[in-house]
Amino acid sequence: MKKESFAIFFLRFVLFLTFFYHGTGILFDWFNGPGPAGFAGYMHFPLLIAVLVGIAETAGSLAMISGILTRIGALCIMIVMLGAIFILHLPHGFNIMAGGYEYALTEFTIALSVFIMGPGEFTLTGLFAKNAPYILR
Repeated sequence: MKKESFAIFFLRFVLFLTFFYHGTGILFDWFNGPGPAGFAGYMHFPLLIAVLVGIAETAGSLAMISGILTRIGALCIMIVMLGAIFILHLPHGFNIMAGGYEYALTEFTIALSVFIMGPGEFTLTGLFAKNAPYILR
C-alpha cells in the first residue's frame, strides 16, 4: 500500500461527504435540503438544471466513495463547482465570509487532484479485480 492511496482516499471521502450531503439535499430534500424546486427557485434556474446539478453531485459523491468511475465523478464535481464559482460566487470576490468563491475553488481543486491521480488503491473495483478496466477507475 502506498501512502498516496491513503491521501487520495481521504480526498475522495471528503468529496463524498460534501457532495452526497448537497446532492441528495437538492434531489431528494434530504438533510433539510431545498429539493429540486427549491434549488431551482433559489438559483433562478429551470427545474431541469436543478435536477442535473443534484444528479451530478450525488453521482459524483458515490463515485468518490466507491472508487468506481472516479474520474467521471470528479469531472461532474468540477463542472458543478465551476458553475458555482462563475454563476454564484465570483461577483463576491474570493473571501468565503463575503459569499466569495474560496470554498468552491477548494472543492474544485480537490476534485481536480482526484481526476489527475485517479482513485488510488482503496476502491470497490480493487476488491474484486486487481486489473479493473481503466474506464472503471
